[in-house]
Formats: sequence, structure tokens, C-alpha cells
Amino acid sequence: MTNESSTANETIECPLCSGAGKLKRTEILDRLGMRDAARVAQLSAEEAFRLLQSKHDHDHQTAWSRFEAELAKRTVEIREGHKDELRSAQSGRDDLTRRIEDCLRELADLRERNQALQSELSKVARVGKREEMDFAEEARTWAGIAVSEKLPKNGDFILAYRDASGAAVEPRIVVDNKDKAVVSEGDIKKLIRDAKERRSAVGIIVARDESQLRQIDREMRWGQEDGVWVLRTTRHWLPRDLEVLKPLFERMRTEGPNFLQKNSALAEEVRRTFVDLDEVEKELKKAAKAIDAASGLTAKYRGRLQGLCDDAAAPKIAPKPQQDDRVRQTAGA
Repeated sequence: MTNESSTANETIECPLCSGAGKLKRTEILDRLGMRDAARVAQLSAEEAFRLLQSKHDHDHQTAWSRFEAELAKRTVEIREGHKDELRSAQSGRDDLTRRIEDCLRELADLRERNQALQSELSKVARVGKREEMDFAEEARTWAGIAVSEKLPKNGDFILAYRDASGAAVEPRIVVDNKDKAVVSEGDIKKLIRDAKERRSAVGIIVARDESQLRQIDREMRWGQEDGVWVLRTTRHWLPRDLEVLKPLFERMRTEGPNFLQKNSALAEEVRRTFVDLDEVEKELKKAAKAIDAASGLTAKYRGRLQGLCDDAAAPKIAPKPQQDDRVRQTAGA
């Protein structure tokens, strides 16, 4: 028993490592002729994971490649669409720029035209104001006539006759001066409105020259329109026209402004009177021109006759001696 125990506890050299005491697991298994199932399983798992990772990486790279290709395609499409939008927007901006430039040019033209129009209106206003002031200065020199100061609106002046004391009497007449190419119907309507605002039964529109009156104005220089008696006249005709109308104004003052409305025949006679007076004045102008022409011709022919008389009274020039000898020789031959 003792021998058996000592044999069992005897230390012997390891047949695998030959007493080195350092062997790897794989070496031990190889020397024993065994395979490391765990290691094989581990290596198989690692290889499987590697293959799976490789496939996953390949699929991932393929997906990214498809994504990048699709992204590039969509980017190109978006870029082209954006280019079209940019071109459209640029074209719209160009059109808008052109329209703005056209509007600015039109605005500049309108500004220039407005300035020119304002200048013309200023000239017209100055001409009209000068015409009004000239009329007022001239009318204040007429005997028995009173002229108001320049009215702020509803006509230019109020004209009336004076009584013995010098006070203005009815009817008070609204006067509107016009110095323009042609007196228009609108000017007549405005005069009628002004007369109504002033509660005047008579209105006078005074043109600078006869040529500024229309044919209808010359044919109907005195008449009633919308309850107001209107006289169409000129600066030259007005003093004469007032003398013609003075008896009517006196009757209107005593019998009321409806006096002429009750006497339509008298109003028509006054209208014809003005037409006849205008014709007489035209004939007088023609006669004056004829007299001026005759005076000119008389002076012209008087000068010619005076020249002829002077030539006839001048002494004749005596011939020279040589000319006398030649004459005598010719006579002897």
C-alpha cells in the first residue's frame, strides 16, 4: 500500500510539453489529435460575419451608388428646371425693366408736356388778366358807366349805368372778357351760370376781336338763354351796343327784368338792329378802305403828273458846234 501511494504521487515529466509547462491550447489539441470545436465555431462565425459584412457593405455601396446616381439625375432635372425658371424670371425682369423704363420715359414726357402746358396756361392767364385790366381801364372812361373791381369768381366785372348822383343803378350786368381763338358754347354757359349766381338778368361776353366770335354769335348777338339776356360783343362794339340797349335797360329798371320777355317783338327787333349795325360798320370799313385807296392813288397820280409837268417845263439842250456844221453840210448836199 505504501509503495502504491508513493508511485501515485511521483512527479513525472509531461509527455506533451516535455517539462516546458507552456503549451497553447491548439498545440495540446494538435498533439492529442483533436480539433478545437469552439475555435472552429468561432472562426466560422467570424468568417460568416465577415462575409455578411462584406455583402452588407456591397449592398450598402450599391444602394449609395444608386442613390447618388438618382440624386445626380434629380439634381440635374431640378437645375434645368431652375434654369428655365431663372430664364423666365430673367425674361420677366427684363420685361418689367423695359416697362419701367418706358413708364419713366412717358413720365418724363408728361412732365415736360405738363411744364409746357403750365407755361402756356400762365401765358393765357397773363393775357387774360391783361385783357381784363385793359377792359376795366377803358370802360371806366365811358361816360355814365360804372365798373366794379375785379371779381374773385362768377364773372370778371359788374357793369352798370350811373344815375345823376353817380351811384350805380339796375340792372347790374355781369361781364366776362375773352381773348382766345374762338368763343365757345361753354363760355356762354359759364356766363349764364355766373349771371344766375349774381342774380343778374343780363350777361355780356366781350371778345377782343370780331374774328373770335362764331357765326352763330354774330347772327344772334342779343337773345335770352335759360332766363338770362346775353349780349355777344367785342371791345370795339360794346360802347355802341350799350347806347343801343340803354333804353331797354331803363325800361327793365322801371318795369322789371321780365320787360323784354313780355315784348318778344321788341327783343327780335333789337337782335336785327345789331345785325344791321354790324353790316353798316362793315360797309363803312369798306368805304374807309376805298377812301384810303383813292387817297393813295390820288397822291400817286399827283406825283406822276407833277413829274410830267416838271419834264415839260425844262429847257431844251442846244446842239454842239460840230453837230451844227454836220447839219449845214448835210443841208448843202
